[in-house]
Order: sequence, then C-alpha cells, then structure tokens
Amino acid sequence: MRPLPTLLALVAAAAFGGLAAVAIGDGLRAPALAQDAPAPLFQTPATAPAGAREVPPGLVGSAALPMAVDGQPLPSLAPMLERVMPAVVSVHTKQRVRVSPFGNDPFFRRMFPELSQERIAQSLGSGVIVDARNGYVLTNHHVIEGADEVSVTLADGRTLQAEFLGSDAETDVALMRVPAENLTEVPLADSGMLSVGDFVVAVGNPFGVGQTVTSGIVSAVGRSNIPGVGFQNFIQTDASINPGNSGGALVNLRGELVGINTASFNPRGSEAGNIGLGFAIPSSLAGSVMRQLIANDGVVRRGTLGVDTQTVDARIADGLGLTAPRGAVVTRVHAGSAGAEAGIRTGDVIVGANGQRVDNSETLRNIQGLQAIDAPLTLELVRDGRTLEISTRLRELPRDGASYDPRLAGATLADLPEALRRASNRVSGVLVEAVEPGSRAARNGLRGGDVILAATGGQFHDLAGFRAALASAPDDVVLLVQRGRSQGQVQLR
Repeated sequence: MRPLPTLLALVAAAAFGGLAAVAIGDGLRAPALAQDAPAPLFQTPATAPAGAREVPPGLVGSAALPMAVDGQPLPSLAPMLERVMPAVVSVHTKQRVRVSPFGNDPFFRRMFPELSQERIAQSLGSGVIVDARNGYVLTNHHVIEGADEVSVTLADGRTLQAEFLGSDAETDVALMRVPAENLTEVPLADSGMLSVGDFVVAVGNPFGVGQTVTSGIVSAVGRSNIPGVGFQNFIQTDASINPGNSGGALVNLRGELVGINTASFNPRGSEAGNIGLGFAIPSSLAGSVMRQLIANDGVVRRGTLGVDTQTVDARIADGLGLTAPRGAVVTRVHAGSAGAEAGIRTGDVIVGANGQRVDNSETLRNIQGLQAIDAPLTLELVRDGRTLEISTRLRELPRDGASYDPRLAGATLADLPEALRRASNRVSGVLVEAVEPGSRAARNGLRGGDVILAATGGQFHDLAGFRAALASAPDDVVLLVQRGRSQGQVQLR
C-alpha cells in the first residue's frame, strides 16, 4: 500500500473547559461596565423577619440579605470550603513543539528542516487530591495530554513536579502523584446518590486568575449526548465551569467529591464563557478508572458482550411487533463471547442494562464502555414479545494481532475510540494502535494509526467482529484500510 497521510485527529476538544490559557495574555480584559442595582429584597425594616439586622438606608439595594434571621446567622459555604480548597490544585503543563515558517506543508518542512524552531507550549488546568497519603491527584486526560512536563501548584503555594501514572482518553480521566507531605484530600462521595436539584460547588483555577469557587445545582444526571467526547455519564450543572476549571472539583455541601469538572458547552466556543451548561465526570466513575490505572500500570482495560446491534427504528419495530421504536436489536452473536454464553440470541432487543434505559445501539455501547473488566451486567431484553432478564460479565479481548491472524503479528489492535465513532458515524472498525518495525504486520503494509474498516470475511464494528470476520475468511485475506483521508487495500501474506 502506498504511503498515505497520517491519520488526522478527528475529535477536537474545543468545548472542554480545561483547554485553558496557552497564552492568557498580559492581563484580564477590562471589567464590564456597572449596571443599575436591582431592587432590594427587603424594602423596609418593617417587612424584614423578626430579629433581622436593620439595613442602613445608604446600603439599601447593595446589601439585600440580612446577616441573621431569628438570631441565627445565615448559612455559609465558608467552613466547608476551608476543608476542600487546600485539596484543589493548579496543573501546569509544558509541551515542546517544533514550529516551521512553512506551517504544515510537508514538502517545504522536509526541504528546510533547519528553519524549524522549538517552542514551549504551556497550558493550565486544575486537579484534585483524592489520596493525601499516596499523593494521588485526579485531573482530566485532556489537561495533561501530550505534555512533556507537568507541575502542580498547591493551595499553600508549593509547586511540585508531578509523576504521571496513567490516563484514559475515553472517559477523560488522568491520575498523577505528587511527592509531598501535609497534603489535604477530598473524600469521594457516591455520585449515584445525586439528584437533580442538589446543590453543588465547583472549585478550580479558571483563566489562571487563581483558585475560584462557583456554585449551582445539579441540572441533570446521566448525560451522554455531548459531541466529541468518548464514553459518557456526565453530571450537568449550572455552576460556572470556564477554561482552566477542567480537572477541578465538584463537591456537595458536605465537602465530598461528587465529580471532576471536565467540560462546558457554548455554541461560540469555550473562550466565550459559561452559559450554565457545565459537565463533570461522576466521582464513582473517576474512582473506578483511578483504581484500574493503579492496578493495570496506567491503562484501563475494557470488556465487551461480543454482540453486534442495530438501533431499533420504526421499520424494525414494526417487523418485530414492538410497541415503540426503542432499543438495540441484536444482529449477530459472536461465538465464545460473553453474550453467547449468557444466552443472547439474534433478534433479541436490549432495552435496559444495569437499570439504565437503552434507547439505541450507542447507549448500549456507552454503558459497556463504562464498566470494568469482568463487571456484572444485567440486561433487560424483549424476545418474542416477552421481557426477559439476563445476567452476564464483560470479557476482555486480546489486543495482539497474532491472536487474530499470524500474519498480523507485531500489530497492537484496539476498538475504535468512542469519541472517533461519535465524531463520524461513517467510521466503524478496528484501530491499529502500533506496529513493531520489521514485524510481519509491518511487512504486510500496516502502520500505527490505520483503521481497518473491513476484511474479506465482511465488515465489523469492533474487535469481536474482527475476530469473527477473520475466522470466516478464506486463506487469502484482504483488509480495507483507512489511512488519513484515503483508503486502500492491504493483502495479508
């Protein structure tokens, strides 16, 4: 296969709140002009609650709330924040990049490499200390992605070099360790107990101005329709999350961590500011990813049911006699998979998983991707008009190419990143993560970054389908490969 352009990144993180401050500038912009003060909440002392402190006439309109009601001081977040804020840190990253006066033109960059200059790109985000004894700090993957150096500034002013322990791009969680004593941690809460309307507080370092607190409520839970992001189960909040807040803490009123702030949504881009649509990774998910990163040398291992599904539309619903076009219909069950052993059949319609509603194939894939290896999965499905419940456990598939075909020896394979699937509905297949130089896979023409779209044995959506396609393929196997924006064929020899 002829050399083709490098596989381009299809997913941008411009909506992320933590793609912050590569160069914040010489200072903050001039403040907005002051506006007329609103009408006071308490118009006259005569209408104020008994025991309330009288508001001096000169302060009416600028100090609307009383200091006390019935002799009791108004509640304050200050005592809780005194415990939380020392555990929220600023994360500074540096990345060495080469800049050419010819931009990205590959011909002139190759002809005049001496004109390229090395520059240091800097960015800023936030992080949360969740284990003071071990110095573990959680942040977002996109905050530290591609960084050559990462340092952490504590609330007491100490700046320390951070040790990168691992990250998971699919859930946007990263784990670091800082070598320091006298750290403060934030305990992890059970984010599954959150309800819409619960009060939450976001702590981080937006725009590099310093540690900042914003408050709001939980607007929604279980959000999974955010473009450009991988596996999703976000907490939505109207607490302001701005550039630099990414990786910071979302806490409840007890000072427990309920989420890792990760993204804000604004149609005009993250630099336009917050409009009350912020998203956080639930603490239960972040904690699960952290434990996997610690146990698996910095990587997250995922399992699969081993079934192919299709979203139930009106035509399929009518053909299957369903009352509504909802769910994921099973179109293929791969031999030896977790789904096969659990008794899932072709034609079954999966409408729920672990108590969560399944409306389409994407939802089912998302739920699987959020589970750890060997995690129990209880499925609710419809078969021949009857509702059944099936329990199984997700299984991990091998990633070395030789496990699929000896002619792929030296290749490391992976399921296609979920963010890439969401970015382009037309992309479906298996990712070639890496190829060892001189290996059989390399001699056959595969390269790291290739996407295998189909094989002689048919099309597939993931590793389970790829294995089945090769098992049913003839001896002469041809792969359809996408490299960059081009496609070509690779014959396995």
